[in-house]
Amino acid sequence: MSFREKVRITAMTHRRTLIAAAAALGLAPRLAAAQQRFASLYMFIPAGPGGGWDGLGRAIEQAARQASLVGSFQFENVGGAGGTVGLPRFLSQRRGRPDALMVGGSVMVGAALTNRTPVTLQNTVAIARMTEEAGVVIVPANSPLQNIGQLAEALRANPRAVSVAGGSAGGTDHIILGLMLQRLGRQAREASFVAFPGGGPAQAAILGGQVNAGISGWSEFSEQIKAGRVRALATTGETRLDPAVPTLKESGIDVVATNWRGVFGAPGITPPQRQALVDLMTAIHATEGWRRILADRGWEDAFLTGPAFDQFLERDRSETEGVLKDLGLA
Repeated sequence: MSFREKVRITAMTHRRTLIAAAAALGLAPRLAAAQQRFASLYMFIPAGPGGGWDGLGRAIEQAARQASLVGSFQFENVGGAGGTVGLPRFLSQRRGRPDALMVGGSVMVGAALTNRTPVTLQNTVAIARMTEEAGVVIVPANSPLQNIGQLAEALRANPRAVSVAGGSAGGTDHIILGLMLQRLGRQAREASFVAFPGGGPAQAAILGGQVNAGISGWSEFSEQIKAGRVRALATTGETRLDPAVPTLKESGIDVVATNWRGVFGAPGITPPQRQALVDLMTAIHATEGWRRILADRGWEDAFLTGPAFDQFLERDRSETEGVLKDLGLA
């Protein structure tokens, strides 16, 4: 091959590369637009800022925006009574809206049963279960209670003298405390449980020394634990979340309980509209950004959609009702 032919072939190759690059750049905006599932999404959080439900909503926003799946988000927080204050607002104001999601979970199941509310999660459209998280029992950093054994002794001696902060009455935190008292030979209804509308207010009460202890999801207190503002005594899962923090079960208190969280659509949306929301959450769940969020926050991946999620909700409600009746909370 002559030198001139080599030059001509090289030039043609460079020209094809430039054309391909230009075409790719031209297609980029269209590809991003095709990837986007919703131009905007309304996210309703039936709890105050700073808690687990708010954290899940913000995490969904972060992963969705990073992957260009949703253009923008609008958030609304309405806390109170384990989500049962905000739930009627979501049901009435967002009925038929295909671009609306509400965060909820096991806390709301228990709160609705305890408060005997006229509306429950059954009035929403189930979209996806996203995470599952063990709880943590904590005390203020300056508490005289140094370990779970000392807290157990205080609860066994006089439960009413040990105030414990958590989420709503009848929610996961309340159930965990009731089960702990049962295992310690006391009655669940003896608990001095102080209910708050979200993780943020509960944190403030614990940090301010207004209560003796607290129970909530690990992610809600992980930063405070790392900073030394509170002391973690035990976690509520099957295995340790932190090598230095034992589980209740291995500490001699046979209690294992986790808190699941998910998202729900508004009543009145059509099956195709529901599927669009399911597809969105499936796409978010598949992103690398979502996997990093799960790892960073210590959340267990509990992704579930469709009929399997519907069946899980029915089973969870039935089991929760049974536990609450045993504890005298429903």
